[in-house]
Amino acid sequence: MLNKEIQHETNFLPAGSAIETIYIGGGTPSLLSTRELETLLTNLRNKFSVKQDAEITLEANPDNIHPQVLREWRQLGINRLSLGVQSFSDEELKWMNRAHTASESLASIDEILQAGFDNFSVDLIFGSPYLSNETLEHNLELLFRRSVPHLSCYALTVEPRTALDHMVKSNKSKPVDPEKQATQFLLLMQAMKANGYEQYEISNYAKPGMRSKHNSAYWKGKAYAGFGPSAHSYNGISSRRWNVANNSMYIQSLREDVIPYEEEILSPTQQLNEYIMTSLRTIEGMDLQQIKIRSSDVHVQIIQRSVEPFIRSGKMIFEAGNITLTDEGKLFADGIASDLFFTDEDGDAGI
Repeated sequence: MLNKEIQHETNFLPAGSAIETIYIGGGTPSLLSTRELETLLTNLRNKFSVKQDAEITLEANPDNIHPQVLREWRQLGINRLSLGVQSFSDEELKWMNRAHTASESLASIDEILQAGFDNFSVDLIFGSPYLSNETLEHNLELLFRRSVPHLSCYALTVEPRTALDHMVKSNKSKPVDPEKQATQFLLLMQAMKANGYEQYEISNYAKPGMRSKHNSAYWKGKAYAGFGPSAHSYNGISSRRWNVANNSMYIQSLREDVIPYEEEILSPTQQLNEYIMTSLRTIEGMDLQQIKIRSSDVHVQIIQRSVEPFIRSGKMIFEAGNITLTDEGKLFADGIASDLFFTDEDGDAGI
């Protein structure tokens, strides 16, 4: 059905778009056979103008990695992997209900390196109730020793109505400690900096020249098309689409030759707020010239006044027309961004 949706895509992306990145992720796409992956990539190349040097990423779990499949992926043109390690503590992996072990994770990284993949990323989780600062430092040291080119590090979140949420509420699991998460985030940032990694986005760290092109395009507000249940798409201007999450509804709709999506048209105010939110997460920060282009001089002046308290408190830096978050500010990134958001009532100011 995924291939059928690709065939039904009708000019959502800007005309003449050349595809620079393909990201095969969500769920466990590394469980697909080589033939299934080949068919998927062939259909994408037939449907779109994919650049010869496009970054093609595949998400994988450590227990799916072995030398033969790595060779096959490379032959298909997959040139980047995203490995869901999460932790090198067996106790923590068991608590997370992960299928792989710490030793399998280390072995998979070594096999990726031996297979000639020089562009790959490892996912880590920090701030869980069972992760000590010492274990986090150990996890990082194992990756630093192997010169892993890219790391994505996320704070553990407890989503409502999940198994973890139920365990916490029934006292079967320790709750998440925000202070511990903040401490580990600061520890993480310091260790990355000391080992030559650039924190080019709040959750993403890369060796020089090894940023994720796919994720960077998202933070820059470029257009993208997503396929599959729950997949999101954005036309780079004002239209956002998302597919139905229910697998049965997704399959049934495509059997009837209908792509099951909803669509939202972002107002100028929403577009501006989205730029504020995404730009503040990046190393480049929020460009006041972009605020002016997207809205008006009045909004630039409002932003300048609004950030003054954050600059005085050491959470922001204002330099050469750009506003960036300090390490302390990154602890409060979402809250700071929301404090800077405009409302539709601000429209008479020039949006």
